[in-house]
Amino acid sequence: MVRDLEGGSSIIENWLRNKNTVEFLGIWEELNNGNFNSLEFEGIKNQAGLNRFYLSAKKWIEATNAIGLISKAGRYGGTYAHKDIAFEFGSWISPRLKLMLLKPELCIRI
Repeated sequence: MVRDLEGGSSIIENWLRNKNTVEFLGIWEELNNGNFNSLEFEGIKNQAGLNRFYLSAKKWIEATNAIGLISKAGRYGGTYAHKDIAFEFGSWISPRLKLMLLKPELCIRI
């Protein structure tokens, strides 16, 4: 989604700094991941939103045993997400996408 945008990876990191994002990711993991480390999540959630708070996808995955995000390094690397999380991120960066998700009947098929 952000590969062709200027500062694409920093857009993801800014999204991950948001307290609402951290809460969304935590709830998604609690519902979908039996191995989710909820104690680490609580610590991250308490720090989220502070100016000094930083969270990368890799840090989130390693700290919480998350399965909703995947972070790969190298030639074919990048950050990948389950479709629920990808839709949440997409709606954060694009009001048009958010409206299309909320009102699919308004989408025009070409």
